[in-house]
Amino acid sequence: MDKPSENTPPLRLTQFAHGGGCGCKISPAVLGNILKHVDRGLIPPELIVGIESSDDAAVYRLNDTQALVATTDFFTPVVDDPRDFGRIAAANALSDVYAMGGKPILALALVGMPIDKLPPEVIGQIIEGGSSICREAGIPVAGGHSIDVVEPIYGLVALGLVHPDKLKKNRDAQAGDCLVLGKPLGIGVLSAALKQGKLSAAGYAEMLRWTTQLNTPGPKLAELAGVHALTDVTGFGLAGHLLEICRGAGLGADVNFADLPVIAEALDWLGQGVATGASTRNWASYGEEVELPADFAPWQQKLVTDPQTSGGLLVSCAPDCVDAVLDIFRADGFSEARVIGQMRAGSGVSIR
Repeated sequence: MDKPSENTPPLRLTQFAHGGGCGCKISPAVLGNILKHVDRGLIPPELIVGIESSDDAAVYRLNDTQALVATTDFFTPVVDDPRDFGRIAAANALSDVYAMGGKPILALALVGMPIDKLPPEVIGQIIEGGSSICREAGIPVAGGHSIDVVEPIYGLVALGLVHPDKLKKNRDAQAGDCLVLGKPLGIGVLSAALKQGKLSAAGYAEMLRWTTQLNTPGPKLAELAGVHALTDVTGFGLAGHLLEICRGAGLGADVNFADLPVIAEALDWLGQGVATGASTRNWASYGEEVELPADFAPWQQKLVTDPQTSGGLLVSCAPDCVDAVLDIFRADGFSEARVIGQMRAGSGVSIR
């Protein structure tokens, strides 16, 4: 590899990626079409959660008091700083364990890098960034696998434990439940602004703040009997992941748009037409199941479909449990957590 000259522009990780973060996920419609041709194969009785309800992780019962939570997540760069990319990707992967009510126990690194384009020190910074988040979560990176590919890819296999009786699935919501969202929306918008070279330093700091904050309330929320369903909002956007809850429970949901927590700078960019292509793909995949007000602006539609990288936990809980849920979020530093709507009889998502 040639050594860069002093006049060489600074290396930008996002220049190697056609999409970034959870925005590079295969759209819900395309993924569904792929999976309908795949036989589910062996389903042992110990498999408590598989692919049947698009849940966040697989869960396998080990004994009466322990179940193994297993998941994997990886993506192309959402930011240009190598260490920040690693941190965001690791926090995002661990989120799926927390979203099942589990506690992570170890991780394996998944590394795909264009070896002829990225210096070893840059790749090392990505891996170190991910390891730093795992240290924050109190777990080791116990191994992994690496390959030489065209686009940079980094993520984790994440394993955790949960008591089988405390496991929180995305399909057990009940009519009348309140919906609580743990992190503000707008990460996809900020990532689009970053890729266009428009994002401010303050906006980048907010983006980093939320995408690297571990969803540690998950296991504590799992202790509450009034918490019926749990998931995290990532690449399919708020509407998409709420629809997964609705489909699994055979219910509908109402969302109060004015109550949605949103990163302030993301609102500014939405007003200027900045959004990701993934938002458009998300709407094309499930928009027919989402009812919008007649006067809903295009930017509002973009927000509810905005792909979140390492997004917040979405909780469906009994109304008398809301205060306890909010207390758990706030005790762990999730200052923007708030009630955004409720579950109801019927189907689909209605935005009010």
